[in-house]
Amino acid sequence: MKKFEEITTETEKIFDGKIVKLQVDSVTLPDGNTSKREIIKHPGAVAIIALTEDNKILFVEQYRKALEKSIIEIPAGKLEGVEDKPAVRAKRELEEETGYTTDKLEWVTSFYTSPGFADELVHLYFTDELVQMEDKVAGDDDEFVELMELTVDEAEQMVKEQRIHDAKTAYAVLFLKLKGV
Repeated sequence: MKKFEEITTETEKIFDGKIVKLQVDSVTLPDGNTSKREIIKHPGAVAIIALTEDNKILFVEQYRKALEKSIIEIPAGKLEGVEDKPAVRAKRELEEETGYTTDKLEWVTSFYTSPGFADELVHLYFTDELVQMEDKVAGDDDEFVELMELTVDEAEQMVKEQRIHDAKTAYAVLFLKLKGV
C-alpha cells in the first residue's frame, strides 16, 4: 500500500469532452472513512522554452476563455493521446504557433499542473537552435495567437503585471534567469 493511499470503490463518469473527462470517485481513506474526489482526466501537454540567437524568448499571446482574458505564454499544446510522443508534439507546437522549427529539443522537466483535482502532466522542453520556416505550418482552426519575442527582463516585468500568468510560462522565465540568460 502507498503512503496515504485512497482506495477507489466507485467511479462515476460525469463528462467526456474533447479535451478533458470529469469523474467523481468514491474513496476509502487511510483511516477507513470514505469521501468523494472530483477528478479531471487530461491527456497531458507539452511546452517549449524557445530562445532566439539574440537571447529573446518566443511567446504567444492568446485569449484564454477560462480566464476571460489574454495572457502571454510559451508555445504549448495538448497531447493527442497515448501514442502522441511529447518531443514530437513539442516540435509541432513550436512550428504551428511560432513559425520556427528546431532539430534540438532538450527535455527540462515534467510537472503536474493541478494535482489536487487533475492528472494533467506537462512535458517542458528547451531549444536555443531555432530555424525560421519558409512555409508556416497550419495550426488549429480555433486558435488565434500573436507571436512575441521578449528578453528575460521584459518577461519578468510581465509576470509582475500578470500578463504572464500561468505556471509553465513563469517556470520558463525562472529557468532562463537561473541559466543566466
